Amino acid sequence: MVFTQHHDIQDRPAGPLAVNAPVQRARRLRLPTTAAFYLLASIVVSFLAGSSAPTPLYRVYQSEWGFSPMTITIVFGVYAVAVLAALLTVGTLSDHVGRRPVLLVALVLQAAVMVIFATAGGVPALLVARVVQGLSTGAAVGAVGAGMLDLDKAKGTMANAVAPVTGTATGALVSGLLVQFLPAPTHLVYLVLLGIFILQALGVALMSETSTSEAGALASLRPEVRVPPAVRRPLLVAIPALVAVWALGGFYASLGPDLVRQVVGSSSPVLGGLALFVLAACGALAVLFFRATPPRTVMFIGTLGLVVGVGLTLLAVALTSAVPFFIGTAVGGVGFGAGFQGAIRTVLPLAAPHERSGVLSTVWIVSYLALGLPAIVAGFLVVHGGGFLSTTRQYGVAVIVLAVLALAGLAWSGSTPADERPGIGRSVAGGEHHAEAALPSSMCSKAGPVHSSGATSIHTRTSLVSAKRSVGSGSMAIGDVTAPT
Repeated sequence: MVFTQHHDIQDRPAGPLAVNAPVQRARRLRLPTTAAFYLLASIVVSFLAGSSAPTPLYRVYQSEWGFSPMTITIVFGVYAVAVLAALLTVGTLSDHVGRRPVLLVALVLQAAVMVIFATAGGVPALLVARVVQGLSTGAAVGAVGAGMLDLDKAKGTMANAVAPVTGTATGALVSGLLVQFLPAPTHLVYLVLLGIFILQALGVALMSETSTSEAGALASLRPEVRVPPAVRRPLLVAIPALVAVWALGGFYASLGPDLVRQVVGSSSPVLGGLALFVLAACGALAVLFFRATPPRTVMFIGTLGLVVGVGLTLLAVALTSAVPFFIGTAVGGVGFGAGFQGAIRTVLPLAAPHERSGVLSTVWIVSYLALGLPAIVAGFLVVHGGGFLSTTRQYGVAVIVLAVLALAGLAWSGSTPADERPGIGRSVAGGEHHAEAALPSSMCSKAGPVHSSGATSIHTRTSLVSAKRSVGSGSMAIGDVTAPT
């Protein structure tokens, strides 16, 4: 690792007499800009990986502690609610107190969460861990997304779009591999992540602050939710797509391993994590591939992908056939990534700069509620309804119906894409607002949400910080939705 010497402003020589100043002038080692950028990107990946890491372990916990699928979905759902609460309150705090303090606190909390997971002896510990994990993730993604844009706007745009979903996919698969092939399955993955978070905290301590402090920290904790008239109709069209993509992500992140067991007949943690990996990874590829495509086209492709992918997955479940199941999951993953990217890009450019943070808050409320609540309802139906297969069919049909409603809404809303209307969007495809067009897709991530038992995430993960900070300058980071997990 290469370090640079950083001199505080007050310690710089003021003139010739300062040449013989004492050698003990305050000098601090600081990470160079490139290293700091990749450190921030790694934090997004590790946070979303941490949120998806429990997914392959839910079956292990269930067999050891004897709880129902509904409990799994509640453990998952509280994470989504906690991420949303953090995004809407402390999501912009780093604009006022700096990126480093927010990130250091979030990393310390994540390290504590890993200790709680590793020592958990029952469901209450899992619930506590997931709530704290959601709060720290929601706080961090805003700071880290804005921090990457502070350091490099072009690379930051791409990293915000890809890193959250990468973390969601990686966490699910790597966790499954560690659980299946290495000892101490309920401990090792969390101890590995604990070590990563400690190293990242040390790295953040060596970073230079990338932003200047601003007044209004307390006022920034007040959520801003606003839907201006120009956005209402497009948002009504986008809501079915938002709910469909995040409900699908929530199902895979919570009940995915059970679904794999029904189809494949195996309780392998690797296969359980592989389903979420395929969904998130294909979502990430869709984000990259369609980032320059007109938003309405992307939304059409995404919703159509949801219909085809979920339909094929339901057929595979009925036939208990693994290959069509994973093909359907991959197509659904493309629908997941493209559907969210297209939905948010058809809405956001229509809002005036001072209205965008309020519109984004509305989008996050819809997305994270869709990530957590339908999964909890599915868990209830598994236990008190017609069982797992019946619930899977009903859930899949609901996602397909929502996607069809989104397709019908696209046809109803007219044929002129928002980014081709005068004054709104020719710059989106290639000019000053390109970041605004590409970044919202990073929520697939988040995934987890941005994320979750992972994001997207979506996943996908998510920066209200830079939405409020940068709307006037044409840059916008939405580093997760990830979706969260």
